Amino acid sequence: MEHFHIEGGHRLRGTITPAGNKNAALPLMAASLLTHERLHLHNVPNIGDVRTKAVLLNRLGVDTYLSPDGHCTLQTCTVGDNQPDLDLCRQIRTAPLFAGPLLARRGFVTIGRPGGDRIGRRRLDTHLLALQALGADIEVTADRFILKAERLRGADIFLDEMSVTGTEQALLAAVLAEGTTLLGNAACEPHVQDVCHCLNAMGADIEGIGSNNLVIRGVSSLRGATYTIGPDYMEVGSLIALAAMTGSELRIRQARPREHRMTRIVFARLGATWYDDGDDIVIPAEQDLCVRSEFDGAMPKIDDMPWPGFPPDLISIALVVATQARGTVLIHQKMFDRRLVFVDRLIEMGANIVLCDPHRAVVIGPSRLHGETLISPDIRAGMALLIAALAADGVSSIHNISQIDRGYEQLEKRLQALGARIERRPA
Repeated sequence: MEHFHIEGGHRLRGTITPAGNKNAALPLMAASLLTHERLHLHNVPNIGDVRTKAVLLNRLGVDTYLSPDGHCTLQTCTVGDNQPDLDLCRQIRTAPLFAGPLLARRGFVTIGRPGGDRIGRRRLDTHLLALQALGADIEVTADRFILKAERLRGADIFLDEMSVTGTEQALLAAVLAEGTTLLGNAACEPHVQDVCHCLNAMGADIEGIGSNNLVIRGVSSLRGATYTIGPDYMEVGSLIALAAMTGSELRIRQARPREHRMTRIVFARLGATWYDDGDDIVIPAEQDLCVRSEFDGAMPKIDDMPWPGFPPDLISIALVVATQARGTVLIHQKMFDRRLVFVDRLIEMGANIVLCDPHRAVVIGPSRLHGETLISPDIRAGMALLIAALAADGVSSIHNISQIDRGYEQLEKRLQALGARIERRPA
């Protein structure tokens, strides 16, 4: 397997454009099953999860074309009897999103238990309860879920958690359901908004976009559409952290600064700042990273919460930045019980971190990091370790980079253009 060879301690400089948001691209690829007309998606990231999703759709009978420049064309002429490939489903988290469209179009589907990052238990109850409320009968076996519905009908649904994919599942099923669906406690992240806007462009009738309460009036059919996916705000946050950690000046183009207001607040607690220039974010060089004290003198805390709170996927990134900030901060990851296990790799690199339990870590900085041989456990921890390696003294190698490739497009080439000493090497 390939690995990254990284020579740390070098300043970066230049302009970079974030890739499209994979968490919008993947559910919208599944949305192609809702219509027999062509769906054209622009700004689709060329990453592992997208390629796996394309293969899954192709085996379901969808004509799929992915171009290197981020254009994706999908057309489902007919919906046959094929079921999603269970082995491929285990490779990505969004595989269950085939359920809503296939139930709506043909009334039955079998889905496997999903794969994706191993960051703790990731329940599917929110998906299944929403589909059940819309009229699906569900049979659960050891390795799959068998769903049937003669006809999906609108319902008043209050989700048991603000699940992004659970919200998207309900949307994909409800747009063709008979009647109106009221969807409460819905997620409203930028990628969920992208899914709603694209479905509306296809002829759906969704109101309340950007809020936690959606109204979906079912329609009899959807048409094709052309839609441009927004930037991956997780990648934007990662690039901001990279600039702050390495003392670099970077311009992030087309970054949608208004999506990063909470990220600005949280990173400011560590002394990392930037300014907006139109739709760009500009991070100045040589920032003074220092933990900002609470007004009452208590230890500052960084924790995650549903949108518009600080995203769980940036907790690993914020923790790495904290290793270089003067002072002490508590990192509290509430949602997943294995997302902080990567800190032992940072400790090996010289970071001063106390892992209190699976959800909380105390970071005392700054620490001088040194190169190490590392293994990427998941997408975001892998990116956090890569940022640490670029800021560290000496040489690091990061293995299991297929995890990073699942979420970041041609990462080493784009970082090389900024002056990073990073190479992809064979095992």
